[in-house]
Amino acid sequence: MNWWQSILIGIVEGLTEYLPVSSTGHILLTQKILGIAPNPGAAREAANAYAVVVQIGAILAVLGLYFQRCRSLFEGLLGKNPQGLLLLRNILIAFLPAVVVGLLFDKKIEQYLFGLWPITAAWFVGGVAILAVAWFKRNAAPGARKIGLSLEDITPKTAFLIGLLQCVAMWPGTSRSLMVIVGGLLVGLNMLAAVEFSFLLGMVTLSAASGYKMLKFIKQPELLQDYSIGVMFLGILAAWISAVLSVKWMVGWLQKRGVTVFGYYRIGLAVLVAALLLSGLLKDDTAAPPMPVTAAVQP
Repeated sequence: MNWWQSILIGIVEGLTEYLPVSSTGHILLTQKILGIAPNPGAAREAANAYAVVVQIGAILAVLGLYFQRCRSLFEGLLGKNPQGLLLLRNILIAFLPAVVVGLLFDKKIEQYLFGLWPITAAWFVGGVAILAVAWFKRNAAPGARKIGLSLEDITPKTAFLIGLLQCVAMWPGTSRSLMVIVGGLLVGLNMLAAVEFSFLLGMVTLSAASGYKMLKFIKQPELLQDYSIGVMFLGILAAWISAVLSVKWMVGWLQKRGVTVFGYYRIGLAVLVAALLLSGLLKDDTAAPPMPVTAAVQP
């Protein structure tokens, strides 16, 4: 991977990480178009790991934009902010299901779902789900539309339910942000609270995933030969800048216009990618035989 490819992947990561469109799906599509590690093997494992490491930029973006909220979480951990401690507890409860599912099924997910056809299917289904939720919100009773819980109203039970829905997003193309926001709306959060909880939970989830993959790089340093420190830094920087712009735009957009546009975008993208796959311009290699364990980065 050269420097401009790293920057491009960083931009794609930052723009899509917190939007309900699936950053993983977009990165895998970008890698496919750029011809990065097209065949199964250690190079692809390294490319997949790099796609997680570059998420550091998106993590830093939320940390900076929501610094006061993040500080309240830290103060809560120190026993200085009761509300911050309760929110931190709920974030960790929502995070736990992803830990369990990730440890149990990460290998299978990467083997069978990291392909363009599974991603395209997830884009389409997720788009339909967004339009269905938007329709439901529009046609709800006037009084019901006004009801909305804040972050402080989240209970351990609702946090756990949101966490279960986040696990669905381990299918690339589904979107972690989508599942958390929709989950938040379904348990009664107002739009702003659902979006903010998605950002905070995402910061924890991405931090864990990025740290885990970085450990894999440390254990198998030979995979870093195509990913110099400078190249990775450029990708992380690009992800940070683009994530800041994306988050600011998303908050304003959702408060004024809702999630409908993302539903249409996902469906349109799914149709386009499906057409390219059927025409042979893009190829899906999900069914390719798994690489030898000794050559892989163990998840």
